[in-house]
Amino acid sequence: MTGSVHLRGVLLVAGTDDADRARGFPFDIPVIASLGELEFTSPVTFLVGENGSGKSTFLEALAVAAGSVAVGSSELGRDPTLEPIRALARAMRLSWTKRTRRGFFLRAEDFFGYARRLTGIREGLERDLAEVDIRHAGSSDYARELARSPFRKELGALKASYDGELGDRSHGEGFLDLFRARFVPDGLYLLDEPEAPLSPLRQLAFLSMLRELVDGQRAQFIIATHSPILMAFPGATILGFDQAPIRNVRYEDLEHVTITRDFLADPASYLRRL
Repeated sequence: MTGSVHLRGVLLVAGTDDADRARGFPFDIPVIASLGELEFTSPVTFLVGENGSGKSTFLEALAVAAGSVAVGSSELGRDPTLEPIRALARAMRLSWTKRTRRGFFLRAEDFFGYARRLTGIREGLERDLAEVDIRHAGSSDYARELARSPFRKELGALKASYDGELGDRSHGEGFLDLFRARFVPDGLYLLDEPEAPLSPLRQLAFLSMLRELVDGQRAQFIIATHSPILMAFPGATILGFDQAPIRNVRYEDLEHVTITRDFLADPASYLRRL
């Protein structure tokens, strides 16, 4: 796998913000407490573990420390629910091969908020267009078209970027449209469970997109996931969060993979235990 590693590693600085540490969460999560230094050695890194293992907390803090733009939610620096996460981010020291401010942080549950925001923008532009027609009812066609031009341009840009209206498409289709519209070269993308809205077929489409962006546009991805399909991305690093300290895990040894494989081979043996 070709590609770029922009963010090279993270170090949790001992003794930083002792008052924050004394409060407990998130510093009392075992993988966080034992973090020390962690390196990212490939353009695609997966964070894998059960719910509550700390992978999403770590990813959120990494996004805050990196200054990532949050898609579809409050700004990471202002969201009051993320104050404990910001305390962890203040204790992180990031090392870069090439500092980039391109890219974004996205949680799957934020997609609907993002779609609603775009819908609001579109509806506002359409209202502005209607008001222009009212205000310039007695003007020449040229003057009226000149007044309409900025709003039509913005509406055209929305349509070109998102192939229509995100909210009018299926969740999975809209999610992939969002990725296509927002990805740019040399970006760092921090994604929390992007498989949530995607069918198995669309997860494969997402993998294809990932390959294109890594190989052709020098993107780096750090992804928290439960999906055996996504984790199969060739050449990716898989970091296990179920035991402290965080460690590299082989795809074949992942519990997510072995349970899925065994269940598909003989679902009846599992269903008998329910």
